[in-house]
Amino acid sequence: MPLSNAYLAYGSWWSSPFCRWQGSFASEHSMKLAAATGKAVLERKEIPATAFDGLVLGISVHQQHSFYGAPWMAGMMGLEGVTGATVSQACATSARMLAGAALEVETGYRNSLLAIACDRTSNGPHVYYPNPGGPGGKGTHEDPVWDNFGLDPHARNAMSETGENVAKRDGISREEQDEITLLRASQYEASLAEDRAFQKRYMASVTVGRGRRAKVIDADEGIFPITAEGLAKLRPATEGGTITFGSQTHPADANAGMIVCNAARAAELSGGSPVRVQLLSYGEARVEAGYMPTATVPAAMDALKRADLSIDDVDVFKTHNPFAVNDVYFCRTTGVAPERVNNYGSPLVYGHPQGPMGLRVVIELCEELQLRGGGVGLFTGCAAGDSAMALVVRVTG
Repeated sequence: MPLSNAYLAYGSWWSSPFCRWQGSFASEHSMKLAAATGKAVLERKEIPATAFDGLVLGISVHQQHSFYGAPWMAGMMGLEGVTGATVSQACATSARMLAGAALEVETGYRNSLLAIACDRTSNGPHVYYPNPGGPGGKGTHEDPVWDNFGLDPHARNAMSETGENVAKRDGISREEQDEITLLRASQYEASLAEDRAFQKRYMASVTVGRGRRAKVIDADEGIFPITAEGLAKLRPATEGGTITFGSQTHPADANAGMIVCNAARAAELSGGSPVRVQLLSYGEARVEAGYMPTATVPAAMDALKRADLSIDDVDVFKTHNPFAVNDVYFCRTTGVAPERVNNYGSPLVYGHPQGPMGLRVVIELCEELQLRGGGVGLFTGCAAGDSAMALVVRVTG
């Protein structure tokens, strides 16, 4: 059964630029940066603090004081008395945030929640776990960003190996991956046309630094030109593999936000726009160990089933695609033409800051649907633990 009263306030959303690892956001506290960005957006859109009766924060990389989570975020934004959950589900963080917020609104428990996600993969924490019983009383340590990319403790493989496993099992060649990568790069280029007209529909400028060192970041940073010749010259990232550093994403830093609310609040908070964005359903899946990219398909089918829709009812498709393998597999399995997926960009090109990544993709999904006059959109993306989440939205007006 589809949700009936969960909406996203059209236009009252944002994504910061995505900055490549060790770029302009590398020294910024991700929660403080997100709070400043979100507060500025709400002020510009004349949305008061009283518009919200809840907040949900998504973050997957620890920052100093992030223990205080959503209440601290609300406090920094001037939303006194507002609280809520802090969500961390790797690359499914955004989808889980929106799903949880939608259920609260659907049941009438909340009327309007602000969903904010942020992550800084640059300069992530180094964690030490004391262990008096260890050799010499020494403990163990972990770099949460790199070590978790490098080893799934259950499947016993690196994230990149899941892509190689699917490529090998399903006969996905390097050539196919490079073709998809080139297509995704050209789709991203479309978002830069006419002085970045598409991106300017939602992207918020961010000021970093102080005083004379302050600078404004208003566009994605650190994206390399992608050409067929350049891709052909790259060696596989792992010996004997097919995935190169060109056909997989890169770590990045960013923040993003959306408002999840009921129909009445959506009309109030959409800046006078007649466009309505209804969140119809969400779905999830977990597949066999070591085959993470394949989870996007059953998650998508779960979400569509819950919305009483089929793949043929979908007008716009968006994916979180850490590897080009993901999109090759998705399109082969569902029969959806690659050209119909990820218009205007995707994380394969603009980067991978786990928490806010899905919010930006869903925002782009909704903006594309609005440009085409409405319709049904599907977002699906894989996540750690050989899992995935998906969302279905309908845009009208």
